[in-house]
Amino acid sequence: MTTLPEIRRAAGADAAAVADVWLRSYTAALPTVRRGKSDEEVRAYIARVVVPLRETWIADSEGEVVGMMVLGDGPLLSQLYLDPAWRGKGLGDRFVALAKQRRPAGLELWTFQVNTPAHRFYLRHGFTEAERTDGSANEEREPDIRYTWTP
Repeated sequence: MTTLPEIRRAAGADAAAVADVWLRSYTAALPTVRRGKSDEEVRAYIARVVVPLRETWIADSEGEVVGMMVLGDGPLLSQLYLDPAWRGKGLGDRFVALAKQRRPAGLELWTFQVNTPAHRFYLRHGFTEAERTDGSANEEREPDIRYTWTP
């Protein structure tokens, strides 16, 4: 972890490593949240949908994927996950800066209400809380918060 990871677009060959980061990060950051998909379903979804069809970015540290970000249609920042060993090292800041560059008109994202470190992170980056839900619209059935950023 001595060199700064390169942030680049994900390629098909990265899909398994992207899924590994997603799974490690979710497990570490959200231990009380029931996942809507099994490990196998997550891996298949990332390989078949996320990497080939979405604007997927990865942080590559000497050939190892240590972070991932997915931008959806319009202003949606749909996923941002870091390998637990890379949290607090500025990598998330770099991903958010890239998201703002790619979506200069504004961004929105959802995070679970129990994920208080994410709340602090997004507030620090200028996002504001726009809405809270009971989670009935997400596959995890977990209460969540929608944050928005407007330049």
